Amino acid sequence: MGLLDRNEHLSRLENEFEVLVIGGGATGLGIAVDAASRGYQTALIEAQDFASGTSSRSTKLIHGGVRYLAQGRIGLVREALQERALLRRNAPHLVKELPIILPSYAWHSLPMYAAGLKLYDALAGRTGFQPSRLLSRSEVLKRLPGINPDGLQGGVLYHDGQFDDARLAIALAQTAAEQGAVVCNYVRARRFVYAGTRIAGVVATEIESGATLAIKSRVIVNATGMASDSIRQLDRAKAEPGVTYSQGSHIVLPCTLLGERDALLVPRTEDHRVIFATPWLGHLLVGTTDIAVQNPAADPVPTRDEVRYLLEHINRYLARGAGDNDISAAFAGIRPLVTQRSASTARLSREHHVETAESGLVSITGGKWTTYRKMAEDTLNAAIAAGQLQRRRCVTRELALHGAGDDAVQAGDALEAYGTDAKAVRALVESDPSLAAPIHNVLAYSCAQVAYAVRHEMARTVDDVLARRTRALFLDTNASLQAAARVAVILARELGRSPEWQTTQLESLREKGERTMGACGLTGGAGRNRTDV
Repeated sequence: MGLLDRNEHLSRLENEFEVLVIGGGATGLGIAVDAASRGYQTALIEAQDFASGTSSRSTKLIHGGVRYLAQGRIGLVREALQERALLRRNAPHLVKELPIILPSYAWHSLPMYAAGLKLYDALAGRTGFQPSRLLSRSEVLKRLPGINPDGLQGGVLYHDGQFDDARLAIALAQTAAEQGAVVCNYVRARRFVYAGTRIAGVVATEIESGATLAIKSRVIVNATGMASDSIRQLDRAKAEPGVTYSQGSHIVLPCTLLGERDALLVPRTEDHRVIFATPWLGHLLVGTTDIAVQNPAADPVPTRDEVRYLLEHINRYLARGAGDNDISAAFAGIRPLVTQRSASTARLSREHHVETAESGLVSITGGKWTTYRKMAEDTLNAAIAAGQLQRRRCVTRELALHGAGDDAVQAGDALEAYGTDAKAVRALVESDPSLAAPIHNVLAYSCAQVAYAVRHEMARTVDDVLARRTRALFLDTNASLQAAARVAVILARELGRSPEWQTTQLESLREKGERTMGACGLTGGAGRNRTDV
């Protein structure tokens, strides 16, 4: 089996570790990579699937944050741009340079946009990304053929990074395993074990079997994102809330509405946000919103108002307006932001905060995908500063992530995101030609990728495969519902599951798809062609 053989990792969990990370999103996986690569005995547990929460529901951008320039947060932007360059170098199979156009419909705004993006270039330094430049009206129309031409004056072209968030999460889990870490999904932390007043371990439940696990560790890191306060309160029942919640939603449209190469940036909305419309995996991803949430759902869905908001703002820039029937998918994520006194979550910083409790519990909150590596470094350095770990140098600035080898597939290959593992996926087809079949005729994924996800990437459910090992559910909800039965058959065969298990999986996925699209009040996508799977 491969690096992520779940049975093998599960069997190693009840050992004694130096670092135990709770949470398998971007932050937790980054910490596991950092800790293991420093030589600490490391384990990570995740209550659901890797990146099943916010970390798979981003705008798919590795960026410095253009809007922070207007807020004067120069240090935050500079740090993120430095991390952008490192991630592109260390994961070239997953992070690509994306041209983004900021259009102008008022001649006097062009110099302001151009100056701001030249500052963005300067803060980035020599990172290998192309510099920004002015575009004429005709150049904008050529690069964005679907843009609204009425009143268009020109634009500014700049470059940022684009990535596949869920695939990067899997690459981090694989990298952590390569460095010696034990990582396991579907293992939930239930309570802490103490030696005196200090946390010395975790009692956890393996979700599939219900088995209780006792995991000992010198340092416990709480990297659970939106569940951060709940974990802190397992340690201290009266711990003050440390995060504020914000929901960000996206809709997915046909790429033909704008163009297949360049992204568009809506520079300012009425609520002081920016909106991106980016080509992604053959579709147009539009987002994001930013609404305060008091009691976030574990599996959030976009609201009807959010969908209206996104359609309204992007339609101002499209020659042919988009409607409900153009939406093939929609998704929402919850941002756990460091608590501050602010009337609007749109104004809250994505900066992170590390806290070490009297018990020794280390909690990391806030941050964003772009700076996950720096967040991990800061978290472990805090544990070292508190005397919990022997001092060892961070090496992740130079650490290539799994799949980034010289024999990785070329850009544009259907298996590009697999990097050096692409050969292994193709080998499955050679051993069983039936696996060459697509899971659906409009989805660019094969049955071999499903089998590979189970054997080498710890996929355990149909949702794991369709939402995160592939990105089908985030691209076309209706097609994914139709593909689910074929995916369930492969999973059942690989995992030894019953027909009843398959039925439960399909019912769960259908409920999720209908809830997502139905909550939006949509008549397109899954709502337009309901499929009994």
